[in-house]
Amino acid sequence: MSVVVDIPTPYTEVNDLLRELLESVQTVLGSHFIGMYLDGSLASGDFDQDSDIDFVVVTDEDISGNLFSALQAMHERIATIDSWCAIQLEGSYISQHALRRYDPEHALHPNIERGSGEHLKMVYHDDEWIVHRYVLRERGIRVIGPSPQTLIDPVSPNDLRQAMPPILHGWATQILNNPNEINSRGYQSYTVLSLCRILYTLQFGAVVSKPLAARWAKETLGANWVSLIDRAWVGRQNSQLKAQSDDVNGTLHFIRYTLERSQQFETSISAVQE
Repeated sequence: MSVVVDIPTPYTEVNDLLRELLESVQTVLGSHFIGMYLDGSLASGDFDQDSDIDFVVVTDEDISGNLFSALQAMHERIATIDSWCAIQLEGSYISQHALRRYDPEHALHPNIERGSGEHLKMVYHDDEWIVHRYVLRERGIRVIGPSPQTLIDPVSPNDLRQAMPPILHGWATQILNNPNEINSRGYQSYTVLSLCRILYTLQFGAVVSKPLAARWAKETLGANWVSLIDRAWVGRQNSQLKAQSDDVNGTLHFIRYTLERSQQFETSISAVQE
């Protein structure tokens, strides 16, 4: 039986949507439901109407079969709600066992991305999930369920640093091989701001919000990147426009710069281990 709770965010429409999501999830999952949590920009305190609504639902076992189909249909219905945030949900359904610590051999879970026409699907959760676990454990918002600290083992600064190179090699290298992926201003801006966060994590072994990472990058990385980062922050508010060619080329250069910094980190780790 579902339990009605107050949704702890300052945004009325977001709360209404999350309440609908929670009640629907509880109905579908029944006794398999453990808890629901918010991470991402809501947890970091820099949420706005250009942000996605990051959630994690914890279950007592892996989701498959009829439960997966029922959740998929539920998300299709929620996407039709007359609200600006109805297609901004981005989240995963993770079993309590899989959430405890990241295991690449147990990393295929139901996931939905933000955007029109998106559907719940089974997605491999790569090393980026280490970052999500850290944010969820340290700053996650508990909607209902046990404290995140009781569900997730601690994530060390070195765990976070070591997750960055695989993320870069899998994601950023793909963009270098196919620059058309960042032709939209929204994704090009997201890429620049995500690179700022990756560089910050490599430096400090911590995860911060996009505004904090962008500010640090402008102050630290040199004047070459300031205008690109400033335009990225504006660009995320005009996500449907086409990215300017100068910004696409600048982003590709920024990817190469970040890959070089990442390789330096990997070299230093290898030297220590030897």
